Amino acid sequence: MDCAFRGTSWVPPSPALRLGPSHLLPKLRFSVKLKPSSVRKRVVVSRASGSEEKDSGNGFSAAPSKVFVEETIGAEYGEGFETFRMDGPLKVDVDYLNDKLQECFLQRIRHAMKPDEAFGLIFSWDNVVADTRSLKLDAWRQLACEEGRDISSDSHTQRAILHTAADRVLQKVLCWTEEENELERFKSRLSELYYENLLNLEAPVEGLKEWLDAIYTVGIPTAVVSCLDRRHMLEALERMGLSKYFQAIVSEEDGMESIAHRFLSAAVKLDRKPSKCIVFEDDPRGITAAHNCTMMAVALIGAHPAYELVQADLAVASFSELSVINLRRLFAHKGSSFMDLQKQIIEKSPPKRKLMTDTIF
Repeated sequence: MDCAFRGTSWVPPSPALRLGPSHLLPKLRFSVKLKPSSVRKRVVVSRASGSEEKDSGNGFSAAPSKVFVEETIGAEYGEGFETFRMDGPLKVDVDYLNDKLQECFLQRIRHAMKPDEAFGLIFSWDNVVADTRSLKLDAWRQLACEEGRDISSDSHTQRAILHTAADRVLQKVLCWTEEENELERFKSRLSELYYENLLNLEAPVEGLKEWLDAIYTVGIPTAVVSCLDRRHMLEALERMGLSKYFQAIVSEEDGMESIAHRFLSAAVKLDRKPSKCIVFEDDPRGITAAHNCTMMAVALIGAHPAYELVQADLAVASFSELSVINLRRLFAHKGSSFMDLQKQIIEKSPPKRKLMTDTIF
């Protein structure tokens, strides 16, 4: 089986970029002298939220962050994305990857001896690797405090803040403003506050590190997907002590337009067929995206109650409930589904003996 596709598709995660004060100071426009740590923090937040300064007559313009945007699920009806190779653009979708990412001869031998390595595990960043619920809530509370406004503590408002796009929250839920300029200002500041809080994140979700240790021992490749930029994801993973566990990272730089596209990109980077990948999610939309990609889905109960995650192949309250045996069982009874292409086997019966005239007595 030709494996040229995998060789050209693998993109290993790049090391975190370290910028010294000499690289950062020329782009700052402050009238007061700041400490180096404060300077770095301001520029980190500015670049992470997509709001780098641009020379213009009115100061700078800020691009909205994807953190507070409700992304599409993706991969419906064979929808895919385009990637570029030396011989031109290439359309990548679920069926294409399941066909092209077949195991080579040596891989089949290795996976026969170590079957766990045939899987690929994909972890969503939000509320699976890091507790981003608290980061988002803190950002909204800080913004309300700065603007002299109040945010209701009822469940409807809190749920909308966590799971709805910032535009709709500002216009329909909180009713702060309808003006476009004010909306952009609120969203830009909200992103800055989120990334400021992200710099203080030092602990992963409870039980995740022990689970990753078990996976690392048996050699299952893992990836993490997020809409954050690569550098800040690497720095956050390093602070949480998780850098060595993830062989692939899908971040904002990959240019994926939907949740499912991020999962497909992670499968390519892990060199695993989508149908051999397992997604760890806490959101029903992410579970739907995983199934659209022919992937298994393990739901983490927390941000959503268990009854909203019934479509997952496995739902757990914490990572401590998981074992490698659970992953094997997800594929143990996987057979052909309705309308899957199947080969029709025609049984050929041996030819009957012909009776000749001289054999009849």
